[in-house]
Amino acid sequence: MKILFHLFGFPIHFFGVMIALGILIGLFVTYLEVKRKGLEVEKLLDVVLYSTIFAIIGARLFYIVFYNLDYYLSNPVDIIKIHKGGLSIHGALLGAFIFSIIYFKKHKLSFFKYGDAMAPGIILGQGIGRIGCDVFGKVMTSPLGWGIMRQGQIFHPAQVYEFLLNYLVFFILWRKRKNTQYDGQIFLWYVVFYAINRSIVEFFRTNPSVIGWFSVSHLLSVLFIIGAMATMYFVKEKNHISPETSENVTGLTGWTRDIIVTLVLMAVSLFIFYSVQG
Repeated sequence: MKILFHLFGFPIHFFGVMIALGILIGLFVTYLEVKRKGLEVEKLLDVVLYSTIFAIIGARLFYIVFYNLDYYLSNPVDIIKIHKGGLSIHGALLGAFIFSIIYFKKHKLSFFKYGDAMAPGIILGQGIGRIGCDVFGKVMTSPLGWGIMRQGQIFHPAQVYEFLLNYLVFFILWRKRKNTQYDGQIFLWYVVFYAINRSIVEFFRTNPSVIGWFSVSHLLSVLFIIGAMATMYFVKEKNHISPETSENVTGLTGWTRDIIVTLVLMAVSLFIFYSVQG
């Protein structure tokens, strides 16, 4: 992992800094949305804290079960060595979702209302966090200018592809957030769009294969998409929002502002990534 500097003798890694920054910025955006929607802000902080713990547990379990089970069965002590890598984003999301559903049900609150408020911040935080990732993609068969040189080979910067796609999803969800037809729409769109993003990026990464080019990550993404689409079918009528309470996001000024912000975010992220990793 890329070390930026040492603080009191401890190494400060690029990945850790970007993950922390992604969480903070994503939390701030979520806070604004929770407040705008008139939801309970204090509940948000509880959910973020505990769902992060469950996300780490889920990420580790998924990685062990779906990506490297034989190794960990032979080396069970290494299961707890998370600092050496081995986390699955699908497991992280599922772990966080399960905890959040249980938490909101216990407090008699709407998971989908909070999910809609949190989704834009989640995808934004994921994008920012991915800037610091140093797990590169496949070797480029034809070297391209944006590739990353490592040990005499040029690799696909898969993390760049992913954070750019995540920012695009953030833009879509942000523009749509005030004009929804049912509670849960923004959250479920997030699940579908992120799974699509991950499937696209997977073509440039190396992971265990299910059959041919179809990898484990592709399989998990497909299951996420199917689950989200099935949920959409059942909640559309139950959580329907009448036209009178839907808010419309219109106006050239708003579109122009959001496009500029997204493009600036992409440009700054690219500059940071290539300044550190290039």
